[in-house]
Amino acid sequence: MDEANVSAEHLAFIYQQAYQMQLDGLLITQLVIVLSTSLFFFYVNSVVFFTLRSKPVFRETSRYILFANIVLSDSILLLGSTVLYLFATLYLHMFKAVCALVILFSVTTYTFSPLNLAVMSLERYVAICYPLRHAEITTQRRTNIAVGVVWLLASLNIVIDLFYTTVTMPHSFSTPIFCTRVRMFISKWQLDFFYRLNGFYFVTVAVVIIYTYIAIMVAARSISTDKDSAKKARNTVLLHLIQLGLCLTSFLHNVFEHMLSTLDVTLFLNLRILLLVVLIILPRCLSPLIYGLRDDTFRPLFLRYFRCRSSNVKPAVILH
Repeated sequence: MDEANVSAEHLAFIYQQAYQMQLDGLLITQLVIVLSTSLFFFYVNSVVFFTLRSKPVFRETSRYILFANIVLSDSILLLGSTVLYLFATLYLHMFKAVCALVILFSVTTYTFSPLNLAVMSLERYVAICYPLRHAEITTQRRTNIAVGVVWLLASLNIVIDLFYTTVTMPHSFSTPIFCTRVRMFISKWQLDFFYRLNGFYFVTVAVVIIYTYIAIMVAARSISTDKDSAKKARNTVLLHLIQLGLCLTSFLHNVFEHMLSTLDVTLFLNLRILLLVVLIILPRCLSPLIYGLRDDTFRPLFLRYFRCRSSNVKPAVILH
């Protein structure tokens, strides 16, 4: 048995022991905390997404198209992570085909957000450094193509895994398994490829965001540049860098989970919920919310819909 499957079996054993020992009020309390937190943030993200689809100015503007996709991505990741947590906590098995579908959405959305941040930073870079060509470069059609390419790159890893499994072990999809990302690996090279590709993506995104931040800072010193717009764009790109750091926290989730699995079972169970909330739920949900609330065009409409008020609010003029 290779390293990936050994690790998966070890965690499966830990989960089973935790289920047998902790099926009591504490476990129920933890489930309620995770479900209520996930449902609340899913509602918030749903309102954000609805707001971004409610007005033509949002549906047709490049920065808001990208923002809407990152909200959609984080919402799907939130649902996928919650489903996997519930199955892990109750030690439930599902058919590998169903597990593969859940993992497909979870891994794709997990990778999509940081890649999309790079595109959002490039959009701000074009707006400040090439203001006369911004409307020409960042058209709605080109933005949608860029989003499609990002979704394709984000799904590359898991699609290769599923294709390899389909070719080498086609009958395994009808087998009930304990559903985790690691259990989808059948060869060690898949685990290596997973970490290396994600590492490459995160480093590339970090380089792009840092470059655009520096370029916007340089442009802000130019006499011909709109100082206020440049300052807002620089702060936006800096926020993207912070968002990337928040995305990296979910990358560390599996690492910490494997480390904690060597501890006492009861302690592991209690810390596991903390890892889920702190490293996955909060970073991916607070990040788009903070980004949206600092936008003067988006914020009034979002607050109106969030409070369930029906009176019309006219979006403010978008300043590039």
